[in-house]
Amino acid sequence: MRLLMMSDTHLPQRAKALPAPLLDELPHADVVIHAGDWVDTETLDLLERRSRRVVGVYGNNDGPDLRARLPEVAFAELGGLRFGVVHETGPAQGREARCAARFPDLDVLVFGHSHIPWDTTVPGGPRLLNPGSPTDRRRQPHCTYLTATAADGRLTDLVLHRLPPRR
Repeated sequence: MRLLMMSDTHLPQRAKALPAPLLDELPHADVVIHAGDWVDTETLDLLERRSRRVVGVYGNNDGPDLRARLPEVAFAELGGLRFGVVHETGPAQGREARCAARFPDLDVLVFGHSHIPWDTTVPGGPRLLNPGSPTDRRRQPHCTYLTATAADGRLTDLVLHRLPPRR
């Protein structure tokens, strides 16, 4: 099962559209995961139209229209792994322990909010993944998103995609 993970798209405030390389990944993804801060409903509509399946949550910058359509926390079994998706996990310091305590039954937790790519595995807890943002790099050198394969209870082929600067 091919996964495409993103967060913090902030459209149309931070960019006018999702980057072409990310959109080109949509036909290859079995599941698109979005960890919140969509800002506009048009991005959700686009991903729902062009994707086989969307697992998404709302973020702190998402208004009532998105909150009516998306949960604060989403759960899905994908490729034999128990996934959770949430926007905010709090400060980086202590994140692993907080997430292990809050989500003890997960294999993978995808989160957003910081715009900072993250990949750690908590001893006895979930693997924590933040795909960064494909549209707003903030203090990072690149805008980013993640792809991976989930199969037979394993997450493999994890790639952090760095996008070229916008023109």
